[in-house]
Amino acid sequence: MRCAIVDDDELSIRLITEYINQTDFLNLVGAYSSAIKASNVLLREPVDLIFLDVEMPDMTGLELIKSLERKPQIILITSKKDYAIEAFEYQVADYLLKPVGYSRFLKAVTKARELLEVKQKSASAPKHLYIKEDSVLVNVALNDIVWIEALGDYVTIHLTDKKHTVLTTMKAMDGKLPPEEFMRVHRSFIVRVDKISNLDGNMLVVGKKLVPIGKSYRKALMDRLNIV
Repeated sequence: MRCAIVDDDELSIRLITEYINQTDFLNLVGAYSSAIKASNVLLREPVDLIFLDVEMPDMTGLELIKSLERKPQIILITSKKDYAIEAFEYQVADYLLKPVGYSRFLKAVTKARELLEVKQKSASAPKHLYIKEDSVLVNVALNDIVWIEALGDYVTIHLTDKKHTVLTTMKAMDGKLPPEEFMRVHRSFIVRVDKISNLDGNMLVVGKKLVPIGKSYRKALMDRLNIV
């Protein structure tokens, strides 16, 4: 992973540089003591990961995140806890408090690498699914699918504004969907993960639908959800 450090604390830059050099899958391409200078460089030469301080003069770390068109993985490194909630609103990979130990650093960068891999797979994954309905092939955008439900020898694909019923199996359906976007949560239900709005006991709220969680699927689901 190509990475950069943006921090006005020279000691922190030295420490994170040392940690990066000890980590085989990281490659440091630049270290900047000014968020403004970093933004000018990173707009021309994007990286995969930024180690970013929050409080810096002239331009804060959070303002830098807003300025970047291509959002890399972000690991915030700061001496204060005050920004933790706001930081996760920006979907940062992790939030580290100074001084940072190597074991905690390694945990954070491993998580960032996994998130980047998921993002890359998602970018290359198919965006549409063609289903046969009354001898006609219908183009269905995967982003429009909310949940899929078994119905005997058929499955019903529920979209945001309509539904389609096709002759196929849940197993076949599951194999056609990108696993980083969809998940089987019950023998009769597949859901789009980012459409889950609530989880209460053994039930999910997906769109306006209550979907049961199968006992054998629960652990995988809980591991998948990004629970704070």
